[in-house]
Amino acid sequence: NHKSMEKSPRRVGIVGYGKLGQFLAEKILSQPELGLEIAFVWNRTPAGIPAEMTKYALSDLMDAASRSPDVIIEVAHPTITAMYGTHFLSVCDYVAGSPTAFADQAIETKLREAAAASLAPGVYIPSGALWGATDLQKMDELGTLKALTITMRKHPGSFKLNDAELTRRCESAKEAGAGPVEVYNGPARALCPLAPNNVNTIAAAALAAPSLGFDGVVGVVIADASLAAHIVEVDAVGPGNPPFTIRTVRDNPAQPGAVTGNATYNSFLSSLLRSGGRGPGFHFC
Repeated sequence: NHKSMEKSPRRVGIVGYGKLGQFLAEKILSQPELGLEIAFVWNRTPAGIPAEMTKYALSDLMDAASRSPDVIIEVAHPTITAMYGTHFLSVCDYVAGSPTAFADQAIETKLREAAAASLAPGVYIPSGALWGATDLQKMDELGTLKALTITMRKHPGSFKLNDAELTRRCESAKEAGAGPVEVYNGPARALCPLAPNNVNTIAAAALAAPSLGFDGVVGVVIADASLAAHIVEVDAVGPGNPPFTIRTVRDNPAQPGAVTGNATYNSFLSSLLRSGGRGPGFHFC
């Protein structure tokens, strides 16, 4: 019987039911050919889950195992990884959609230890807007990655910043004739807690290149009111004198004020499809 040979769908727990969580749920439900089904959806405010989805609603993330997920994907907030990451890993593979969580050294260490056990599931980092994550990982493993700078350019309305001075700089970019304004230029570790929703790409780069890590990878944030896109520039420096260099520019159209560019929704879906089955450790997907 051909039918019985087909794999049963992978059960997905979706943590966060904002635009990204809704997008993933809608794709899973409308495209069975993806081979996925919903194990649960969770939202910080349960009222955010519409009536037709309440049959999937999970009220307590500590009960995730009761829904038998094969993979849990966080598309909510970095605090989820801090609070529940090790618990999720005790259940199944975990896709950490807000990798700025790992800028806290204690959390990165805790999850790397939990994911290193021989029979452990893995932690999966969506490459999101980071073009070339696997190439950066390869260079890092060979010891040939000497420096890495990630520059993010967005409309000032697209940044959500937890810092008065950075917010002031960002707002100044809205003034007539301001042009591009450099909001931040420095280590990724200090930047992540100041802009936890905006710099996941920079955090992913720090995880791709553990030899540099959050202290060695440089993040640059530029607010530019003329932009109708999220632009991510990756500048990697290798060995040699003059050195090997590689520069990529990703231009992702986005409405002014949008936190997530259009292409990123589909990239999260493909990350979810590519996650799982690679054993213990941290993996890019």
